Amino acid sequence: QVQLVESGGGVVQAGGSLRLSCAASLSFFSINAMAWYRQAPGKQRDLVARISSGGTTSYADSVKGRFTISRDNAKKSVYLEMSHLNVEDTAVYYCNVPAALGGRYSWGQGTQVTVSS
Repeated sequence: QVQLVESGGGVVQAGGSLRLSCAASLSFFSINAMAWYRQAPGKQRDLVARISSGGTTSYADSVKGRFTISRDNAKKSVYLEMSHLNVEDTAVYYCNVPAALGGRYSWGQGTQVTVSS
């Protein structure tokens, strides 16, 4: 089965930066779009960034201009560089292959990002 392993989370001060990594054990990683999602306590999981197999990116309005998604097909990894973080960015961050109703595969454990004021 597909495994999704997120890492790189931690505690950061408001205005700071953080880089998240996701390792995906997909047999055909390079032909799939990948996305980052986040879920804050008591809220639904939201799509925050997406990157196509060809490298085209898109972002949620709340993170546009601050977050950058990228991928390394040789390493079967996807990354999320986050800058100018604020407390509203506090959440558990997950990666997955995007699908119409959410992630295509079972969710991994995610990585916690906590932004302190």
